[in-house]
Amino acid sequence: MKSKLILMLLMTVLVLSACGKEEQGESMTLLDQENSEIAFPQDKPTLFFFITTYT
Repeated sequence: MKSKLILMLLMTVLVLSACGKEEQGESMTLLDQENSEIAFPQDKPTLFFFITTYT
């Protein structure tokens, strides 16, 4: 049962990733914890993580 769930999750991620655009029209800019702008490169695929804390 657990392996079926993992397989379905991986298939869902594969389908959702295939539905994305080839290239984003504008650059993506985020703010870090010090309010500095961080821009992601658009010429190659980029993987980024969001780590949040609630205090």
